[in-house]
Amino acid sequence: MDDKAVLRTRDFWTALVLLAVSIFFLIQTTDIPFLDSKAAGVDSAEWYNSAALVPFGIFGSLLLLSLVLLAVAIRDGGAGRALSAVSVGLDSAELKRLAAIAVILVCYIFGLVPRVDFIIGSALMITCLIWGFHGGSRVAMLISSIAIAVPALYATIVHFGRDQWAKPHDDDWVTLVAFVILTAVMFWRARRDPDGKTVVRITPVVAVLCPLILVLAMAFGFRQNVPNRTGLFFKQIEYHYYVTVKPLFQGK
Repeated sequence: MDDKAVLRTRDFWTALVLLAVSIFFLIQTTDIPFLDSKAAGVDSAEWYNSAALVPFGIFGSLLLLSLVLLAVAIRDGGAGRALSAVSVGLDSAELKRLAAIAVILVCYIFGLVPRVDFIIGSALMITCLIWGFHGGSRVAMLISSIAIAVPALYATIVHFGRDQWAKPHDDDWVTLVAFVILTAVMFWRARRDPDGKTVVRITPVVAVLCPLILVLAMAFGFRQNVPNRTGLFFKQIEYHYYVTVKPLFQGK
């Protein structure tokens, strides 16, 4: 089986995992009032102020992306090969790959998002997914899984309860160190991979800019409550927005 056939078979299984994750969280998000602005007889303002707006956007986008990936895999024969030859489509290596993706997503969603600065946690997750899986290296996959599992476990153990989520930024610093170390390892290993240098150079930019733009839009555009407003980075952003930037536009 050529490399493209193997990749499309893997894409099929990966798309199914992402599809299941996105559907699960979309269902969970329906518990938050959205189009119906009244909950328990209390008016919660217009739909565009609903806390469900951002989760619907994120997991709706993930659902669309997983459907596109699934369609590509099916079109190129990946689904047929995966289902007709499970020993090829879902062997031990493929199971490890899917398990690693699941570990990264679970650590991010349940460990980092509630407790760690959104920008730092998201940057680490994006780096893990891009570098850990784009080249098919088992070592990169393992390193990425460990890189996100360590800070997620630390944040969960040290700040498990909801009343602990806004505590001092030790878990933010642990996650930031993990991101820096993973980025350094990524660049170091790229010295022996000329074809992967472009991806490595772009990854940190994408990993930081995407959550930064998203959190700015959430907090100051749609006026949404972002995860962990007391996070290491967002706390400073919010402070300078109201103290430094906003007065400039108000002529003060």
